[in-house]
Amino acid sequence: MRGKKDKFDACIKMMRQLVSDIQGAPYPGNFEPELYQIWYEHVQKAAVDCFEYLNANFPEDKTEFNKTIDKLFK
Repeated sequence: MRGKKDKFDACIKMMRQLVSDIQGAPYPGNFEPELYQIWYEHVQKAAVDCFEYLNANFPEDKTEFNKTIDKLFK
């Protein structure tokens, strides 16, 4: 079983990756639609991974995370 520090460290790593992915967004005025789609799908996967990790490891907020994940797939 992972300790609380390990969980926080893993969460921080995932969040840093997500922020990095978001910062790498193609510039709106100068990109190909296919490039944007690839980037968007990559960022969405990273976001879902973060939400699932938070949901699994910090269950006290589970209801709110489930609502947010559900919104991603509507």
